[in-house]
Amino acid sequence: MKQLLVCILLIPMGLLAQSGFVIKGNVMGLPEASKVTLTDVNNATDTLARGKVEKGVFELKGSIKEANLYQLNFDGVEKKTILFIGNDNVTVQGNVEKVQDIQVKGSPVHDDFVTFQSTFNPLFKKLTEMNQQLYATPNVQPGDSIMVAYMNHVEKTKAAIEKFTIEKKGSPVAPFVLVVTSELEQDISILEKHFNLLAANGQQGFYGKILKQRIDDSKIGAIGSQAIEFSQNDTTGKPVSLASFRGKYVLVDFWASWCKPCRMENPNVVTAFNKFKDKNFTVLGVSLDREKQSWLQAIKDDNLAWTQVSDLKFWSNEVARLYKVEGIPQNFLIDPTGKIIGKNLRGAGLQSKLCELLGCN
Repeated sequence: MKQLLVCILLIPMGLLAQSGFVIKGNVMGLPEASKVTLTDVNNATDTLARGKVEKGVFELKGSIKEANLYQLNFDGVEKKTILFIGNDNVTVQGNVEKVQDIQVKGSPVHDDFVTFQSTFNPLFKKLTEMNQQLYATPNVQPGDSIMVAYMNHVEKTKAAIEKFTIEKKGSPVAPFVLVVTSELEQDISILEKHFNLLAANGQQGFYGKILKQRIDDSKIGAIGSQAIEFSQNDTTGKPVSLASFRGKYVLVDFWASWCKPCRMENPNVVTAFNKFKDKNFTVLGVSLDREKQSWLQAIKDDNLAWTQVSDLKFWSNEVARLYKVEGIPQNFLIDPTGKIIGKNLRGAGLQSKLCELLGCN
């Protein structure tokens, strides 16, 4: 027993696993005796620790299962800041009036999160601005400078994602980044490649599991796979099957009358339909509506002249569940043999793909 105790004492303290976290705060502007709490960003009802402000300082202690995103809540002023920490000794300093500038020290994981923010926030901001510009510009063509600039910026952002994943593959922040940016990468093989770069604990952690499920789900309806057959009723109650479109190029378009991004995208789909409908191309709309009148009115208002189907089950639409659709607008381009050859083709990207397949003359 004594020999075991000696061996433990000889182990450097840094190698002993820390049993929990300690957050020491010195934040100006907090009311005396006000509460400070730490909650899970992914489960807002889960409070991990509570503390009280005494002479401008506070301390929170607790234990967490794995490094993740947590929210530090300053209840006395109804403000909050985000921490990406594990079981670390952390200091939090700053002024609650400038909560965005609060400094967090002591957590290597949070340092990685700060690197993520400084790298990607400007990229995301510009991407949003360019998206809005594209939507506001009518009849954008694939070769137009505005579209070329947008696609170049998307590729720049993708390159930054890959660089971050390679450099931070052992950090819990890496799977988080892959999850929040996964909508940018339509090639599931690339997303899977990035997932395989992650350390084992990252693959098996909270965000790693989300990513793995997303990859598995994305293989359903993946480019190169056969489209899953389905049948659903049209606006008159008549069943329409996907198989009935065999021999044509068909865009299966998931949307809803209540979905603003869908309604903004509809004019682009109308343009593509009118341009290519005489070249063996059509559209099959699958609506996630729940009120028939709203669905019919949107079809009329947006001039959607193609076949529409729905079971009016909202997010429980059977076809959407079959294709693992969790966000709209979303679409799948299917060739005459029933193979999926495109996915999430929007705006000028849809016209570009159809021009490639069917010619623009």
